[in-house]
Amino acid sequence: MSVWSQVVGQPAAVAELQAAAERGARVRFSDELDDGAPEEGVGAGMTHAWLFTGPPGSGRSVAARAFAAALQCPYQGCGECPACHTVMAGTHADVREIVPEGLSISVREVRTTIDVAARRPTTARWQIVIVEDADRLTEQASNALLKSVEEPAERTVFLLCCPSEHPDDISVTIRSRCRAVRLRSPAPEAIAAVLVERDGVPEADATWAASVCGGHIGRARRLARVPEAREERDAVLALPRALRSPADAFAASDAMVGAAETEAAALAASRDEAEREELAVSLGAGGTGKGTAQAQRSARAAEKDLEKKQKSRLTRTKRDALDRALVDLAGYYRDVLVRGVGASVTSTHPDRATEIGNAARDSTPEASLRRLEAILACRDALAANVKPEIAIDALVTALRAG
Repeated sequence: MSVWSQVVGQPAAVAELQAAAERGARVRFSDELDDGAPEEGVGAGMTHAWLFTGPPGSGRSVAARAFAAALQCPYQGCGECPACHTVMAGTHADVREIVPEGLSISVREVRTTIDVAARRPTTARWQIVIVEDADRLTEQASNALLKSVEEPAERTVFLLCCPSEHPDDISVTIRSRCRAVRLRSPAPEAIAAVLVERDGVPEADATWAASVCGGHIGRARRLARVPEAREERDAVLALPRALRSPADAFAASDAMVGAAETEAAALAASRDEAEREELAVSLGAGGTGKGTAQAQRSARAAEKDLEKKQKSRLTRTKRDALDRALVDLAGYYRDVLVRGVGASVTSTHPDRATEIGNAARDSTPEASLRRLEAILACRDALAANVKPEIAIDALVTALRAG
């Protein structure tokens, strides 16, 4: 099974990337690569910088990783050779990934990675840098990356992933030097097929999860396999019914924040402890003799850096959990609005059709729009670092007002 089978529901993008990988296999390093803005008819060319865009869950990073494997593979992505296996597993010596664990990607992370990537490959044809969530680059990190993208080493390829080509997500200058690969939300049928064939999910569960995941493959997999994920979704979608009573509404908002905190803490607990133990071992915990005082001072500084990193990661995990809840809630009111105006489009929550129909009958399209705007405002507030409890309470007040 080739690496391209991992890229779900993106036939046009896969065709373009396959052609580029084949062209890359024929490039002599004295040749000049294409620039980042191909003219009509030369989309099969190879270039040194690519920008993968698409909505959350569309598989941007998966597509970038599959392309990296195809570039390193002697057969352009066979899926069976050591190069394919190591790239897809994230362990290839000449493929480096910058994955933001906290709220942003620092300039130090970028400089460290691109300094190594500027060297000649050790085992393969290319040095490849994959930047997940490039929209989280700080301004300094973006500038450092731009310098490398503008003047790349001969054998270095950059694969950047972000939601869109908008300047809020990626700088105009970086965008102008990249070739864009635009992904879309996969169809529910394609998502369900992957869950059944690759993950072994029962067909009924896969079909349901694919229909309510909003085109997000990872979310569909979690809904199909993790009972807690279904319970969290049910709790979020119970909020509109709780709005009739102020006490119930604010209890529901507290439960939403509490669920996000619990999920974040559970994900962080085991990983944080393992990182602390690994750091202690690497710094010679328990050592005696000359130099131990200096080592202990260095250890304390490293521990503070690790604590800062873990705190930032916990904040992001909590914020991501709340954002998923808000997206589900927005989908609910979007369905209410669609039903209220009589539009014939696919529902975001088809399993709540009766409840949504009742809500549309008891409300007005104008009220649904106001509630949608309140949800978007809450997402903006959380992104601006407003305390979650305050942002969610403000949202519940706006939803009750209608």
